Amino acid sequence: QVQLVESGGGLVQAGGSLRLSCAASGRTGSMYTMGWFRQAPGKEREFVAAITWSAGRIYYADSVKGRFTISRDNTKNTAYLQMNTLKPEDTAVYYCAADRNSGTLWPVVTYSSRYDYWGQGTQVTVSS
Repeated sequence: QVQLVESGGGLVQAGGSLRLSCAASGRTGSMYTMGWFRQAPGKEREFVAAITWSAGRIYYADSVKGRFTISRDNTKNTAYLQMNTLKPEDTAVYYCAADRNSGTLWPVVTYSSRYDYWGQGTQVTVSS
């Protein structure tokens, strides 16, 4: 089992930045692809970004490409999502997730059903 805990959410004005963290505990000795998803009120959960174990492959949704950066520090069992130039439409609960496959490929990496473990989510609110 792996436990994931997100942090770093909050309220920010449009154009601002936030950095989300996802700390993993438990069976962190295994290699996981890490993903970030978000869910806005009344909408389905959607893929944001993902990074394979070695960071050799990184994927982004078109809506965040060029503004968000996913990274990971395997020595700290932590994944990050740096979010810049935030827009009101980025407002959502952001979830991190872990896939037991270390090198998940596109487009499977965008499927929420692919992921085995999920955090509880952190709220990001962007005001206009």
